[in-house]
Amino acid sequence: MTERKTHHATFSIEKTYAAPVARVFQAFADQKAKEKWFAGPDEWERGATRFDFREGGREYVAGGPKGGTQHIFDCLYYDIVPNERIVYAYEMYLDTTRISVSITTIEMKAVGKDTKLVFTEQGVFLDGFDDSKGREDGSRWLLEKLGASLQKDVASA
Repeated sequence: MTERKTHHATFSIEKTYAAPVARVFQAFADQKAKEKWFAGPDEWERGATRFDFREGGREYVAGGPKGGTQHIFDCLYYDIVPNERIVYAYEMYLDTTRISVSITTIEMKAVGKDTKLVFTEQGVFLDGFDDSKGREDGSRWLLEKLGASLQKDVASA
């Protein structure tokens, strides 16, 4: 029998992007813009997706190594204030095993022409399948990918 356990943690990441707040918000709000950065490693295959960015809307993203475990993000949006704040709760799965449940707040503020983003996650990590350090590292990696995507958009404009 599997030993059941929980680990609770909160972490916060601050980033400043050389892009206006509206562009940073759009990178979360627009499916095509978000697909540019919100995904696993390049060698992973993208699985099923669903994108309904509105209060009460759901987002679902699956993907993983070819023939391997599917990593699944299943989210419900609770609060969206355009160009200021996004609050959502989400579950993470490895195939059908729920590994965590979290609530995330993303806050954006203009700093001159740039955007200061504060990403705060409060999570419970279940049965040792994931932990807060791994999740924080993964979130930092995704926010770096967001920054690279924003830079590409500026370069191609």
